[in-house]
Amino acid sequence: MKLRTSLFISSWVLIGLLGFKSYFSGNEIKKGEVSTSPPPNIIVILADDLGYGDLQCYNPDSQIPTPHLNQLSQIGLRFTDAHSGSSVCTPTRYGLLTGRYAFRSPLKKGVLGGFSPPLIENERFTIADLLKNAGYQTAVIGKWHLGLEWPLHNGATPPSRSEPDAWPTGDGLNIQADLTQGPNDLGFDYSYIIPSSLDIPPYLYLENGKPTEREIVELAGNNEPRGVFWRTGPAGEGFKVENTLDILGQKAQQYMTEMSKQKKPFFLYLPLTSPHTPWVPSKEFRAKSNAGIYGDFVMHTDFVVGEVLAKLEALGLKENTLVIFTSDNGADWKPGDKEKFPKHRANYGYRGQKSDVWEGGHRVPFLVSWPRAIHNTRTLAHTLCLTDLMATFASLTNQTLPSNAGQDSFDFSKLLTTSPTKKPVRPSIIHHSIDGMFAIRSGKWKYIDGAGSGGWSKGPANDRKPALPAQLYDLEKDPGETNNLMNTHPKIAANLQTLLRQQQQNGYTRNGAKK
Repeated sequence: MKLRTSLFISSWVLIGLLGFKSYFSGNEIKKGEVSTSPPPNIIVILADDLGYGDLQCYNPDSQIPTPHLNQLSQIGLRFTDAHSGSSVCTPTRYGLLTGRYAFRSPLKKGVLGGFSPPLIENERFTIADLLKNAGYQTAVIGKWHLGLEWPLHNGATPPSRSEPDAWPTGDGLNIQADLTQGPNDLGFDYSYIIPSSLDIPPYLYLENGKPTEREIVELAGNNEPRGVFWRTGPAGEGFKVENTLDILGQKAQQYMTEMSKQKKPFFLYLPLTSPHTPWVPSKEFRAKSNAGIYGDFVMHTDFVVGEVLAKLEALGLKENTLVIFTSDNGADWKPGDKEKFPKHRANYGYRGQKSDVWEGGHRVPFLVSWPRAIHNTRTLAHTLCLTDLMATFASLTNQTLPSNAGQDSFDFSKLLTTSPTKKPVRPSIIHHSIDGMFAIRSGKWKYIDGAGSGGWSKGPANDRKPALPAQLYDLEKDPGETNNLMNTHPKIAANLQTLLRQQQQNGYTRNGAKK
C-alpha cells in the first residue's frame, strides 16, 4: 500500500499548490490566470472478442450494422494500429489496468478461471488508483476475469496460485459470502461485476464485493449451436445469461446518472461481456445481420454502447467526457464461420484470430471521443497498446507515474490535440499469444519468436517441421503476414530478437520505469 499512499499525497499537494482547476486543465496557464476547465470524465468501454473488421467504420464491407459506433468514430479519433496487450482476455485486462504487460505477472499463458485467486497484486498500482488520487470517483461495471478471493469453508484449502492458467474447481470456496478481495481493493470506489467470462462459472453478480443473490443453484451448460456456449456451474438463483449485457448497460447508465449529481469527475471502466460466447442477442437483433448469430450479437453490443452514449448526452456530460471504445483481443472467427459467411471478415484482412500472435489476434478497433478537446475527426496510424491508458491518464491529470508502476505504458495524450504529433508514441510493442509465444514490433518490422500462430489458428507454419523456426514480416508491404522474410533479412530478425530478450529481462519498456 505504500505506493498508493505516496502518490496520493504528492498528487494532492500539487493540487493544493496549483489550484484544483488549473491542475487538471492540461493547458499552459499564464501567471495570475486561473483555468476554468474542469477535468474530463473518463469512460473506457472494453468489448469482449470484437474484431477489427466487425465495425463498419473500420470495414466498409462488414456485414453487421454498427450505427452507434460508426457515429462515435465520426466525432473523434479512429486509430488503425492499436493493439490489445495479449491475444486473450485476462492478460489484456491485467495490462489495461496496470500499464504492465501481463507476461511479467505469474500468468505466462492462457487465462484465469472463474474461481481463480486474484492476479493483480494487492499493492499493484492501477489506473483506478491513479484517477482516484486525482479526485475522481472510480467504478468498474462488467466482466472482471482477473481473479477474486472468496472466504473458505471451514477446513478448506485455498486455490493454488502457482499455476494461474490451471483453473480451480471452486471446491471449498464460499461463493455465497462477501469477497475478501476484489476490485474495491484495487482503487475502485464502486464495482458491479460478474467474476469471469459469460461462459465460465460461477454465474452471479457482485456489487461492491457482495453477491446480489445469496441463493446458489446449478446452471446447466449449453453447447449448441456454434457460439451459443456456456459451461455448467453454480449460479445466482435468478441469473439469466441472455440478460447480462443489457443489465450491465443499465447499471452503467444508473451510475452515470448518480455521478451527474456530484461535483467530482468520474472514471467508469465498462468491460462488456460481448460478443464473447455465448452469443445470445435479444429478439430485437436476431437474424438482423448478415453474419449469423455472432453478427446479431455484435449489433446488440453496438446498441448497448449507443444507449450508454445517449445517456451521457442526456445528462449533459458528453462535451467533457473522454470516451474510449476498444476490444480485449481479436474476434473468435473460425474457418467454419468464414466458410458460412464469406462476405464478413471479422478480423478484416489480418491473419489469424483471437489467441494468435498474428495480427488478427491483437489488432483491435480503438475509438476516442472528447468533444471539448477533439475538434477534428481524424484517422491516426500511431501504434498503441491498451497498456498505454495509464501513462495517458497520468498526463491528462498532471501526475507523474512512480518508477515501479505502468512499466509498459506510453503517453499518447498529445494525439488528442488539434495538432497531434507525428512522432511515434512507443518505439516498440510486444505481442503475446494464448500459448505464450512472443512477437515484437518496431516500426514496420514484426518479429515472431517461433513458428506458427502460437494460438488456435492452423496453417503451413504449424507443421511439425516448419520451414523456418521464427517469422519476420514487413507490415507496411505485407499486413497479412504472408511472406516470411527471415532468410532475406536475418540481421533485422536478430536485432529484434535481442530487443525482445532485453525487454523481457528488464521488466519494463517505459523510460524511467523499473521492475
